[in-house]
Amino acid sequence: QVQLVESGGGLVQPGESLRLSCTASGFTFRNYLMNWYRQAPGKERELVAGITTAGGSSNYAASVKGRFTISRDDAKNTLYLQMNSLKPEDTAVYYCNAVYYYYLGSKDDYWGQGTQVIVPS
Repeated sequence: QVQLVESGGGLVQPGESLRLSCTASGFTFRNYLMNWYRQAPGKERELVAGITTAGGSSNYAASVKGRFTISRDDAKNTLYLQMNSLKPEDTAVYYCNAVYYYYLGSKDDYWGQGTQVIVPS
């Protein structure tokens, strides 16, 4: 049974930091591309950051670049998102996503239940 369980969300003041975690089970974590998405009220879900297998490379949305850092610990089957200098516009539900692309084009695409981050203005 595949599970992605996010934790670490909460209410923080502007300028403060949070670290989100996503613990995976039921699949071979180290083989999967991992992403953090977020969805703010009334907005579409957007990609925040992604990391390749073995942490070879990462990418970030322009709005979080320089403030957020994505990382993974394959020994612990855990994905992280360190969020610094938080702003009110970072308020959203943050989702963990795992993706594996098969040779013929199909893919596995798993999602967690989300964790809420609130940064009041």
